[in-house]
Amino acid sequence: MGFMFIADPLIGGSGPPDVTEVLGAVIRGDRSTKKIALVFTGDEFGDGLPAVIRTLKAEQIQASFFLTGNFYRNKAFKKQIVELRDLGNYLGSHSDKHLLYCDWTNRDSLLVTRAEFEKDLKNSYKALRKLGIDKSGARYFLPPYEWYNETIASWTRDMGLQLVNFTPGTRSTADYTYPEMGKRYVDNQTVMESILDYEQKDVNGLNGFILLSHVGTDPRRREKFYDELPSLIRTLKSKGYQFVRIDELLEPRLSRD
Repeated sequence: MGFMFIADPLIGGSGPPDVTEVLGAVIRGDRSTKKIALVFTGDEFGDGLPAVIRTLKAEQIQASFFLTGNFYRNKAFKKQIVELRDLGNYLGSHSDKHLLYCDWTNRDSLLVTRAEFEKDLKNSYKALRKLGIDKSGARYFLPPYEWYNETIASWTRDMGLQLVNFTPGTRSTADYTYPEMGKRYVDNQTVMESILDYEQKDVNGLNGFILLSHVGTDPRRREKFYDELPSLIRTLKSKGYQFVRIDELLEPRLSRD
Protein backbone atom coordinates (compact mmCIF):
# COMPACT_ATOMS: atom_id res chain seq x y z
CA MET A 1 0.00 0.00 0.00
CA GLY A 2 3.01 2.28 0.33
CA PHE A 3 2.14 3.75 3.72
CA MET A 4 4.80 5.66 5.57
CA PHE A 5 5.45 5.97 9.28
CA ILE A 6 5.86 9.44 10.77
CA ALA A 7 6.88 10.78 14.13
CA ASP A 8 4.30 11.20 16.84
CA PRO A 9 5.09 12.76 20.22
CA LEU A 10 3.41 9.86 22.00
CA ILE A 11 4.68 7.11 19.75
CA GLY A 12 8.14 7.96 18.50
CA GLY A 13 9.71 7.27 15.12
CA SER A 14 10.59 9.53 12.21
CA GLY A 15 9.69 10.13 8.60
CA PRO A 16 7.88 12.44 6.20
CA PRO A 17 4.41 13.89 6.95
CA ASP A 18 2.28 11.36 5.10
CA VAL A 19 0.45 9.00 7.45
CA THR A 20 1.04 7.74 10.96
CA GLU A 21 1.28 4.00 11.55
CA VAL A 22 1.34 2.14 14.87
CA LEU A 23 1.92 -1.61 15.18
CA GLY A 24 1.09 -1.99 11.49
CA ALA A 25 -2.18 -0.03 11.53
CA VAL A 26 -2.62 3.40 9.96
CA ILE A 27 -4.02 5.74 12.62
CA ARG A 28 -3.75 9.17 11.00
CA GLY A 29 -3.62 10.75 7.57
CA ASP A 30 -1.58 13.66 6.25
CA ARG A 31 -1.18 16.29 8.98
CA SER A 32 -0.52 19.03 6.45
CA THR A 33 -4.11 19.17 5.16
CA LYS A 34 -7.31 20.09 7.03
CA LYS A 35 -9.11 16.85 6.25
CA ILE A 36 -10.94 14.59 8.70
CA ALA A 37 -12.45 11.14 8.26
CA LEU A 38 -15.53 10.56 10.39
CA VAL A 39 -15.55 6.85 11.17
CA PHE A 40 -18.40 4.88 12.72
CA THR A 41 -18.25 1.32 14.01
CA GLY A 42 -21.18 -0.96 14.75
CA ASP A 43 -21.93 -4.49 15.88
CA GLU A 44 -24.97 -4.96 18.09
CA PHE A 45 -26.53 -1.48 18.18
CA GLY A 46 -27.64 0.67 15.24
CA ASP A 47 -29.99 3.16 16.85
CA GLY A 48 -27.97 6.10 15.56
CA LEU A 49 -28.32 5.24 11.87
CA PRO A 50 -31.30 7.56 11.12
CA ALA A 51 -29.69 10.52 12.93
CA VAL A 52 -26.29 9.97 11.32
CA ILE A 53 -27.79 9.67 7.84
CA ARG A 54 -29.81 12.87 8.33
CA THR A 55 -26.69 14.71 9.43
CA LEU A 56 -24.54 13.49 6.54
CA LYS A 57 -27.22 14.48 4.04
CA ALA A 58 -27.83 17.89 5.64
CA GLU A 59 -24.13 18.68 5.79
CA GLN A 60 -23.48 17.17 2.34
CA ILE A 61 -20.56 15.07 3.51
CA GLN A 62 -19.61 11.41 3.46
CA ALA A 63 -18.28 9.21 6.24
CA SER A 64 -16.85 5.71 6.70
CA PHE A 65 -18.65 2.84 8.36
CA PHE A 66 -16.87 -0.23 9.68
CA LEU A 67 -19.57 -2.72 10.56
CA THR A 68 -19.49 -6.37 11.55
CA GLY A 69 -21.03 -9.22 9.61
CA ASN A 70 -23.52 -9.41 12.47
CA PHE A 71 -24.54 -5.83 11.69
CA TYR A 72 -24.69 -6.27 7.91
CA ARG A 73 -26.90 -9.35 8.30
CA ASN A 74 -29.30 -7.66 10.72
CA LYS A 75 -32.53 -7.13 8.77
CA ALA A 76 -33.47 -4.21 11.02
CA PHE A 77 -30.54 -2.22 9.64
CA LYS A 78 -30.72 -3.24 5.97
CA LYS A 79 -32.62 -0.21 4.67
CA GLN A 80 -30.23 2.29 6.28
CA ILE A 81 -27.13 0.33 5.23
CA VAL A 82 -28.30 0.40 1.61
CA GLU A 83 -28.98 4.14 1.92
CA LEU A 84 -25.47 4.72 3.30
CA ARG A 85 -24.03 2.83 0.35
CA ASP A 86 -26.16 4.67 -2.19
CA LEU A 87 -25.14 8.02 -0.68
CA GLY A 88 -21.52 7.18 -1.44
CA ASN A 89 -20.27 6.47 2.06
CA TYR A 90 -17.45 4.00 2.66
CA LEU A 91 -18.59 0.60 3.95
CA GLY A 92 -15.92 -1.68 5.36
CA SER A 93 -15.34 -4.59 7.71
CA HIS A 94 -15.16 -4.56 11.50
CA SER A 95 -14.81 -8.39 11.54
CA ASP A 96 -17.70 -10.82 11.34
CA LYS A 97 -18.41 -11.82 14.96
CA HIS A 98 -16.63 -8.96 16.79
CA LEU A 99 -13.91 -11.20 18.21
CA LEU A 100 -11.37 -10.00 20.74
CA TYR A 101 -8.05 -10.75 19.07
CA CYS A 102 -5.61 -10.22 21.90
CA ASP A 103 -5.48 -9.89 25.67
CA TRP A 104 -6.33 -6.46 27.13
CA THR A 105 -3.39 -6.47 29.54
CA ASN A 106 -0.90 -8.50 27.50
CA ARG A 107 -1.29 -7.23 23.97
CA ASP A 108 1.15 -9.78 22.52
CA SER A 109 -1.02 -12.65 23.78
CA LEU A 110 -3.32 -13.73 20.94
CA LEU A 111 -6.79 -15.04 21.71
CA VAL A 112 -7.48 -16.33 18.18
CA THR A 113 -5.62 -18.61 15.82
CA ARG A 114 -4.73 -17.49 12.32
CA ALA A 115 -7.33 -19.86 10.90
CA GLU A 116 -10.03 -18.40 13.17
CA PHE A 117 -9.01 -14.86 12.24
CA GLU A 118 -9.04 -15.55 8.50
CA LYS A 119 -12.35 -17.45 8.56
CA ASP A 120 -14.05 -14.68 10.52
CA LEU A 121 -12.72 -11.92 8.28
CA LYS A 122 -13.65 -13.77 5.09
CA ASN A 123 -17.19 -14.21 6.42
CA SER A 124 -17.48 -10.47 6.99
CA TYR A 125 -16.55 -9.84 3.36
CA LYS A 126 -19.21 -12.32 2.26
CA ALA A 127 -21.72 -10.06 3.99
CA LEU A 128 -20.29 -7.05 2.17
CA ARG A 129 -20.49 -8.80 -1.19
CA LYS A 130 -24.23 -9.18 -0.71
CA LEU A 131 -24.32 -5.39 -0.81
CA GLY A 132 -22.33 -5.35 -4.03
CA ILE A 133 -19.10 -4.35 -2.27
CA ASP A 134 -16.04 -6.37 -3.25
CA LYS A 135 -12.93 -6.63 -1.10
CA SER A 136 -11.08 -4.43 -3.60
CA GLY A 137 -13.51 -1.64 -2.76
CA ALA A 138 -13.15 -2.09 0.99
CA ARG A 139 -9.44 -2.66 1.51
CA TYR A 140 -9.30 -0.90 4.88
CA PHE A 141 -10.16 -3.07 7.88
CA LEU A 142 -10.80 -1.69 11.37
CA PRO A 143 -10.34 -4.34 14.09
CA PRO A 144 -13.07 -5.20 16.61
CA TYR A 145 -12.74 -3.36 19.92
CA GLU A 146 -10.13 -1.23 18.09
CA TRP A 147 -7.60 -3.63 19.64
CA TYR A 148 -4.90 -5.53 17.76
CA ASN A 149 -1.18 -6.24 17.65
CA GLU A 150 1.54 -6.56 15.01
CA THR A 151 0.59 -10.16 14.27
CA ILE A 152 -2.99 -9.15 13.46
CA ALA A 153 -1.69 -6.36 11.23
CA SER A 154 0.58 -8.86 9.44
CA TRP A 155 -2.25 -11.36 8.92
CA THR A 156 -4.40 -8.52 7.59
CA ARG A 157 -1.73 -7.55 5.04
CA ASP A 158 -1.41 -11.16 3.94
CA MET A 159 -5.11 -11.07 3.07
CA GLY A 160 -4.56 -8.05 0.84
CA LEU A 161 -6.01 -5.56 3.32
CA GLN A 162 -4.70 -2.62 5.36
CA LEU A 163 -5.44 -2.35 9.07
CA VAL A 164 -6.61 1.08 10.26
CA ASN A 165 -7.55 2.46 13.65
CA PHE A 166 -8.72 5.72 15.21
CA THR A 167 -6.43 8.66 15.93
CA PRO A 168 -5.78 8.83 19.69
CA GLY A 169 -6.06 12.01 21.76
CA THR A 170 -9.80 12.61 22.16
CA ARG A 171 -12.61 10.86 24.04
CA SER A 172 -14.76 10.25 20.96
CA THR A 173 -14.51 6.48 21.28
CA ALA A 174 -16.01 6.64 24.80
CA ASP A 175 -19.44 7.56 23.41
CA TYR A 176 -20.54 3.96 24.06
CA THR A 177 -20.28 4.29 27.85
CA TYR A 178 -23.30 4.67 30.13
CA PRO A 179 -23.80 5.94 33.71
CA GLU A 180 -23.95 2.48 35.26
CA MET A 181 -20.27 2.06 34.33
CA GLY A 182 -19.38 4.50 37.09
CA LYS A 183 -16.06 6.29 36.62
CA ARG A 184 -15.71 4.91 33.10
CA TYR A 185 -18.74 6.88 31.94
CA VAL A 186 -17.97 9.85 29.68
CA ASP A 187 -20.80 12.26 28.95
CA ASN A 188 -21.43 14.12 25.68
CA GLN A 189 -20.03 17.41 26.92
CA THR A 190 -16.75 15.78 27.90
CA VAL A 191 -16.50 14.03 24.54
CA MET A 192 -17.17 17.26 22.63
CA GLU A 193 -14.76 19.30 24.73
CA SER A 194 -12.02 16.73 24.26
CA ILE A 195 -12.28 17.03 20.47
CA LEU A 196 -12.37 20.81 20.37
CA ASP A 197 -9.62 21.13 23.00
CA TYR A 198 -7.36 18.83 20.98
CA GLU A 199 -8.01 20.89 17.86
CA GLN A 200 -6.93 24.03 19.71
CA LYS A 201 -3.89 22.65 21.47
CA ASP A 202 -2.24 20.37 18.91
CA VAL A 203 0.09 22.11 16.48
CA ASN A 204 -1.57 20.18 13.62
CA GLY A 205 -5.08 20.54 14.97
CA LEU A 206 -7.27 17.70 13.71
CA ASN A 207 -5.50 17.49 10.35
CA GLY A 208 -5.59 13.94 9.01
CA PHE A 209 -7.69 12.74 11.95
CA ILE A 210 -9.58 9.45 11.92
CA LEU A 211 -12.34 10.41 14.37
CA LEU A 212 -14.17 7.32 15.58
CA SER A 213 -17.53 7.04 17.31
CA HIS A 214 -20.31 4.47 17.35
CA VAL A 215 -23.37 4.20 15.13
CA GLY A 216 -25.37 2.85 18.03
CA THR A 217 -25.00 2.45 21.77
CA ASP A 218 -26.48 0.59 24.71
CA PRO A 219 -29.92 2.01 25.62
CA ARG A 220 -28.58 2.68 29.10
CA ARG A 221 -26.70 5.60 27.58
CA ARG A 222 -29.55 8.06 27.51
CA GLU A 223 -27.66 10.91 25.80
CA LYS A 224 -26.33 9.96 22.41
CA PHE A 225 -23.25 11.61 20.96
CA TYR A 226 -24.49 11.13 17.39
CA ASP A 227 -27.07 13.80 18.24
CA GLU A 228 -24.18 16.23 18.75
CA LEU A 229 -22.66 15.59 15.32
CA PRO A 230 -24.38 18.50 13.52
CA SER A 231 -22.88 20.97 15.99
CA LEU A 232 -19.44 19.34 15.84
CA ILE A 233 -19.38 19.23 12.04
CA ARG A 234 -20.51 22.83 11.64
CA THR A 235 -17.96 24.04 14.18
CA LEU A 236 -15.11 22.25 12.42
CA LYS A 237 -16.29 23.34 8.98
CA SER A 238 -16.13 26.94 10.22
CA LYS A 239 -12.47 26.29 11.02
CA GLY A 240 -11.79 25.16 7.47
CA TYR A 241 -11.91 21.39 7.86
CA GLN A 242 -13.14 19.14 5.08
CA PHE A 243 -14.83 15.81 5.86
CA VAL A 244 -13.79 12.93 3.59
CA ARG A 245 -14.04 9.15 3.38
CA ILE A 246 -11.17 7.20 4.87
CA ASP A 247 -9.93 6.11 1.45
CA GLU A 248 -9.88 9.74 0.34
CA LEU A 249 -7.99 10.69 3.50
CA LEU A 250 -5.32 8.04 3.03
CA GLU A 251 -5.21 7.98 -0.77
CA PRO A 252 -5.78 11.62 -1.75
CA ARG A 253 -4.14 11.20 -5.15
CA LEU A 254 -6.27 8.23 -6.20
CA SER A 255 -9.69 8.64 -7.75
CA ARG A 256 -12.32 6.15 -6.67
CA ASP A 257 -14.62 4.23 -8.95
